[in-house]
Amino acid sequence: METSDDARRAVLLLVLGTFVLRIFWAWGIGLGVDESYMVAAGRTLRLGYFDHPPASWWLSWGAAHLFGTEAPAAVRLPFVLLFALSTWLTYLLGRDVGGPRAGLWAAVAINLSPVFSVTSGAWVLPDGPLNAALLGAALCLMRALPAERNAWSWWAGAGACAGLALFSKYSAVLTIGGAGLYLLTQPAHRAWLKRPQPYAAAAVAALVFSPVVLWNAANGWASFAFQGARAGAAHFRPLEPLATLGGEALFVLPWIWLPMMALLIAAFRRGPGEPLGAWRTWLLAWLALPPIVAFAAVSAWSSQRVLYHWAAPGYLMLFPLLGDWLARHAGNVHVRRTVIVTAALLVLVPLALTVQLRTDALRPVLGAFLHGRDPDIEGVNWTSVRADLAARGLLTPETIVGVANWRDGGKLAYALGPDARVVVLNEDARQFGFGLTPRDVTGRDLLILTLDPPDRVAAEYGHAFAALHVLPSAPVLLAGRPIAEVSVARGERLLAWPPPAR
Repeated sequence: METSDDARRAVLLLVLGTFVLRIFWAWGIGLGVDESYMVAAGRTLRLGYFDHPPASWWLSWGAAHLFGTEAPAAVRLPFVLLFALSTWLTYLLGRDVGGPRAGLWAAVAINLSPVFSVTSGAWVLPDGPLNAALLGAALCLMRALPAERNAWSWWAGAGACAGLALFSKYSAVLTIGGAGLYLLTQPAHRAWLKRPQPYAAAAVAALVFSPVVLWNAANGWASFAFQGARAGAAHFRPLEPLATLGGEALFVLPWIWLPMMALLIAAFRRGPGEPLGAWRTWLLAWLALPPIVAFAAVSAWSSQRVLYHWAAPGYLMLFPLLGDWLARHAGNVHVRRTVIVTAALLVLVPLALTVQLRTDALRPVLGAFLHGRDPDIEGVNWTSVRADLAARGLLTPETIVGVANWRDGGKLAYALGPDARVVVLNEDARQFGFGLTPRDVTGRDLLILTLDPPDRVAAEYGHAFAALHVLPSAPVLLAGRPIAEVSVARGERLLAWPPPAR
């Protein structure tokens, strides 16, 4: 059995080894659509942003300015570091639940789940800072609750971390609500509700979150309205929650998700007090439950698709319980084999993706299975478009680029560089709508860039300008091979947007 020192050394080696792997992935794989959008649309520092609270936007902005580059490895570095912290916090929580061995296995398990290890672990997304902050809040709360009376520092830490979680993603409120439900249902700790510390922690969290409220108040509550609309009712689909849970299982990995759910159900069946010391399990179960239940329930009527990673914070809280279970079953040959195979896949798949996106070496193998739009375009930075346009003299300090939507706009604005002036010619401009807008450029010439074919460019944009000239397209290249064509047009004097009726 590992001693505390042995487990700590093993976790530190795990953190170091996986950090090196993630830095390699961060360097080798281009920014995805959401990442490119966050980096490009977040080039102006603000107290709030349309899609999410500021944490992830500030981190990518700060890294770009610190290193003097928006290279993927630079802007992703804060998120890689935060996952290293998340691994360590998971170890500490697992150790509190079941001892050093449980902590070690909890740290291993979170690194085996793709939705945490890959997407939250390296990508420029709100989930990285959210997960680290939620784990920090859970650990502070777990340390505060057994104290007899004071524990002011632990409660303040819990409040600060809860505030940082809200400063990362609004859905953190579900996990924080789970803490309140725990205090209501755990007789041993219910007395804290009569003491000032939990309310002081809530005040600290509100203070940390307050810039987001101020920004929303000054901008018509735009971000709150956008996120709240995702729960708007469309029509009732009773089987959709099962599909949502199934999708979450795929993202977590089914052989990790199933024991997690079994442990969650077992925790609620045992109740808050049995066996002795099971309050930590009860706490984590309550922290886990609200995100898992809420997003599954919303999917039954939501007018928009519920994305499977939204409930990830719920599963995040179950890794300490899974670590305790793995510590007790680590001798099982099937468990060990599953861990080894999963670890190998999580190393080899991103490695293969990196090789493909850097060299196109796997094209002969993948070509037979690919039809339609080349998926490589999602992980390639479209820098070849900038090179092509610059060579033709189409990019000058005065150039204003018009794009069709925020998704392609993010990829194009990132590729064109931090000095690019981009306007989204679409009502759904997201954060781009708080920068340059069509109204600001009325009467100006625009360089139109879109993935739509050239024949649609004239039909879509021609009557919005005094004149429109379709130019040769610019290729998106992967190792010299064109994988997409960006249509290019020069619009003379924007008349109005949206365009007047024909």
